[in-house]
Amino acid sequence: MNLDTLVQRADIWRGGGTPPENTAGISTGVSQLDAVLPGGGWPKGALTEILIPDEGIGELSLVMPALANLSHARRWVAWVAPPHIPYAPALASAGVDLSRVMVVRPRGGADGLWAVEQTLRAGTCGAVLAWLNTADTGVMRRLQLAAEAGNSWGVLFRPQRMAGQSSPAALRLKLEPTARGLAVHVLKRRGGWATGPIYIEKDHALAGSAFSPAAARGVQSGNFGH
Repeated sequence: MNLDTLVQRADIWRGGGTPPENTAGISTGVSQLDAVLPGGGWPKGALTEILIPDEGIGELSLVMPALANLSHARRWVAWVAPPHIPYAPALASAGVDLSRVMVVRPRGGADGLWAVEQTLRAGTCGAVLAWLNTADTGVMRRLQLAAEAGNSWGVLFRPQRMAGQSSPAALRLKLEPTARGLAVHVLKRRGGWATGPIYIEKDHALAGSAFSPAAARGVQSGNFGH
């Protein structure tokens, strides 16, 4: 493909113009964060990396408004290899349609990566949340391509030590807990420089309450609607 052909593609934005309509993002529910994200929200058909120092600092609260909107659009919200089973009452309180939530508990790391790729590529999931401690650049590229193919929003929660590694993800955020709530550092975004921190008050955060370790007893996979 030569350059002239490439720049005519609908998914390519050229500086000085306006982004094409299909680059509109999924609102985060936080106006100050939407304001700095290309498309005004989470990127569709792409990966978002959320880098955290520890579990339960409010990382799930950051994505909950978007998950609620996607679930009511009748698209699945898949959770792949979460550290605990999501706590259904907390999700319902955040407005998530539980009948559209699916939890996948793979047996091992290879199975987990396969499950993430397949759910992203399927085209039926509005969002795929996954917890990956290790994934090389080749794996990340495959997941990015799968998200594009399925027009899914892939959200990868990863340890903060991965921040120094290169990544094909469209958006990379680093989160830090503060006395006020969360500090969100935008490490990478399409068409813009790194920015932040953006401070999100505790009122927006469910923190770790969206997980219930006790709820994991006897539950391996399935959806909350049955």
